[in-house]
Amino acid sequence: MIIIGIDPGLAKTGFGVIDGARCIRYGVIGTPPDAPIQTRLRTIFHEIKAVLDAHKPDELAIEQLFFSRNVSSAIEVSHARGVILLAASEYDLDVAEYTPNQVKQAVTGSGRADKKQVQKMVRAMLEIDEVMPVDAADAVAVALCHANTRLLQNL
Repeated sequence: MIIIGIDPGLAKTGFGVIDGARCIRYGVIGTPPDAPIQTRLRTIFHEIKAVLDAHKPDELAIEQLFFSRNVSSAIEVSHARGVILLAASEYDLDVAEYTPNQVKQAVTGSGRADKKQVQKMVRAMLEIDEVMPVDAADAVAVALCHANTRLLQNL
């Protein structure tokens, strides 16, 4: 089963495609901060669609919005999530959403793990030698969280 995990963001959207315990591809879609928001969202939409076209995942897992103090940032992430979910809909993908704590718990054993710990565990679990961008590692962690959740649900 091929799963794409997404760590949404307006400036940086991380993605990771896995097939079981094998990482097929990961990366970060970046958008320039000085570009109009509609241009940035179009970039995210088209880049995600290109990854979906290339890898034809069976399911998409996305990190839920963590709302803290910065309302502007939460709104920007919501916009990015919206175009990602639209792309998933165009491909008739089932979508699963996970909180940041669920993702951290699934890959590190602790819901309080920091980004470096998540990155280190993702690399160890999938035997990735090179250093991954943090946003890509988070996206792969979302995909792994979903894969593990599916396994537990099927027991």
